[in-house]
Amino acid sequence: MTKRDYYEVLEVSKTADGTTIKKAYRKLAIKYHPDKNPGNKEAEEKFKEAAEAYEVLSDPQKRQRYDAYGHAGVQQDAHPGGWTMEDIMDHFGDVFGGGGSPFESFFGGGRRSRTGAQRGKHIRIKLALTLEEIGTGVVKKVKLKREATCSSCHGSGAKSSGDVATCSSCRGTGYVSQIRDTFLGRMQTNSTCPTCNGSGQIIRSTCTTCSGTGAELKEEVVTLEIPAGVEDGMQLSMRGQGHAGKKGGSAGDLIIEIVEKEHPLFKREDSDLFMELKINFAEAALGVKKTIPTLQSHANIKIPSGTQSGTMLRLKGKGLASLRGHSHGDLYVKVQVWTPTKLSHAERKLLEQLGEMEGFEPKKSREEKSFFERIKEHFT
Repeated sequence: MTKRDYYEVLEVSKTADGTTIKKAYRKLAIKYHPDKNPGNKEAEEKFKEAAEAYEVLSDPQKRQRYDAYGHAGVQQDAHPGGWTMEDIMDHFGDVFGGGGSPFESFFGGGRRSRTGAQRGKHIRIKLALTLEEIGTGVVKKVKLKREATCSSCHGSGAKSSGDVATCSSCRGTGYVSQIRDTFLGRMQTNSTCPTCNGSGQIIRSTCTTCSGTGAELKEEVVTLEIPAGVEDGMQLSMRGQGHAGKKGGSAGDLIIEIVEKEHPLFKREDSDLFMELKINFAEAALGVKKTIPTLQSHANIKIPSGTQSGTMLRLKGKGLASLRGHSHGDLYVKVQVWTPTKLSHAERKLLEQLGEMEGFEPKKSREEKSFFERIKEHFT
């Protein structure tokens, strides 16, 4: 199934600011929320589609990549298996002014509140890559110190299973119900239980390993799969590879910022590469074949006779892989004619002789000639 354009999904223009995008998503989320459309699969899919669009367009860097490359530019950030309802509630609670589901208190009788569960914090790292690694894509292993689920209490935060009791205030549901009169009529509303903070449980004695947090700091090795064509400053996200959540909350993400190392030979502009090639005066005048390095190998290039310093030659497809697909950029070679600074007596004499010959007299280019000079040339 072809993905719809994210701007089309949120019904906003491509120039919409962050506030407009946020309001548009909130409007659609309320319209298609499953609590308002029970059993309606089409509404649930539209609800998830809107969340996916908002996740990209609300992030300036992801939005920039999406505007440049479309869905291919953000596919590395996609959630494996697609969005779940829990993902959406945990990820976008701020859109509705707080954590948990914004619909539980409005529509009533919906899902159990997960306010007691806390999502883990994100981990942010910088990853330095060479142009060679960026050209092909690379797998990197990095060591991270992150909060993992406590090995003693398995995340419960309690010293033992006997130290966990069901909250008497909410009877384990995590929320308390009230009947309220609203402009829509009498409705049941649910709010987070103030006794257990929505967890549904009371801990009598906390775990000594994690002090009741449910997480402990560990050093782990994480494998990063970096796609070809990434750019300096680009951020990649690995879902669930951040710090562990608390009290049953989902883990945070690992955010990887790409740092492109300076290359001794090549300069980069998008997926194109640029380099300089120095040749001597004789090679420029007579023409020559050269073998030059490319990012991954070597290539042959023909320098035509009479090539002027500053001439740019292009090797198609010898640049970087593009995030847009299987295409590659080009390699541009700027020819620089090298002028010797020290000459032997014999070299100087030879050049003096050459300089007196007619063929070595600088000729005006067509652009440098006046209109009258070109008319005269035409009729002579």
